Amino acid sequence: MSVRLKLTLSYAGFLLVAGALLLAVVWVFLLRYVPEGVITPGPSNDWPRGPAPQFIPNRNDLQRAFVPRAVTAMGFLLVFGLLGGWLLAGRMLAPLTRITHATRLASTGSLSQRIRLPGHKDEFRELADAFDTMLERLEAHVTEQQRFAANASHELRTPLAVSKTILDVARTDPNRDTDEMIDRLHAVNTRAIDLTEALLLLSRADRRSFARERVDLSLAAEEATETLLPFAEKHGVTVETSGDITPTIGSQALLLQLTMNLVHNAIVHNVPGGTVRVHTEARPDASVLRVENTGYLLPPELLPTLLEPFQRGTERIRTDEQAGVGLGLAIVHSIVRAHDGTLDLTARPAGGLLVTIRLPGMPQAPYASRAH
Repeated sequence: MSVRLKLTLSYAGFLLVAGALLLAVVWVFLLRYVPEGVITPGPSNDWPRGPAPQFIPNRNDLQRAFVPRAVTAMGFLLVFGLLGGWLLAGRMLAPLTRITHATRLASTGSLSQRIRLPGHKDEFRELADAFDTMLERLEAHVTEQQRFAANASHELRTPLAVSKTILDVARTDPNRDTDEMIDRLHAVNTRAIDLTEALLLLSRADRRSFARERVDLSLAAEEATETLLPFAEKHGVTVETSGDITPTIGSQALLLQLTMNLVHNAIVHNVPGGTVRVHTEARPDASVLRVENTGYLLPPELLPTLLEPFQRGTERIRTDEQAGVGLGLAIVHSIVRAHDGTLDLTARPAGGLLVTIRLPGMPQAPYASRAH
């Protein structure tokens, strides 16, 4: 049975029960006090308002008069309950029709449909609003995934096409310098491997398929800066770290990768003689990691695009020779979301970028500050 029919039967059933209870009250509190058998009128002086009646109905007489009309009333209540219940149930369930229609459209891939249920705030309105919010987020996620898949396909196709070209040249020109082609092929292959590993890491962070443990962000910052110190010296950039023990809960490997990506980006997108400052701080409500670098001026409208995959600076990445595959901040953003944290980007007035990450903190013992 449909929900509407169930509600209709429920309304009619409750109405019949209420009528039956009312009739039962009449029987229990009225008819039971009427005697059975023939009732003989008393003397005339027992009837102060007139002569004694010639006929007084007993219980059987009242039953014969009451039962047919009670049955008629119950039949009327049944018809009225079914008809009224059907109309009321249809009116109450009307919003579900719109929600069902939007759900069917969404199941076919049309995520742009919205319910936008009018009326006062009730349970159906809250359900429709929650469904609209879910559709909006799902549409944005699907659009982001489609764009990401298209960009990833392009980026993976490029090194493969370059490798094919190098191999074709080697096959058609046997006199060409083999060592040069091998070095070029090795560089292209390395880039493809780095891109694939970055995509796998991004997928792992999005799925949140990792074990959680206690992690000290200050140790991750130290390890990342020490690892990238030769790279920073090669670019003429100074790296400074400071802060306290900053505990949080998460994946040691992913949080180290997050810090490595931030420091690497801060070094690459800098100026000769520039500085990268890495600071960790344990606050009562969060564990904070800040990475700040000098560099060129960034327009405010550029900041939201930096978190998109395959973006570097002001342009989408191509097959240039710069380090990285354009997934640095995208991976950072996914890792932060997987750890229930927040990420803020702020353009420095003097040039460069300030990245602030807040992760859930945890109680800690007394500590000493660190500075390098």
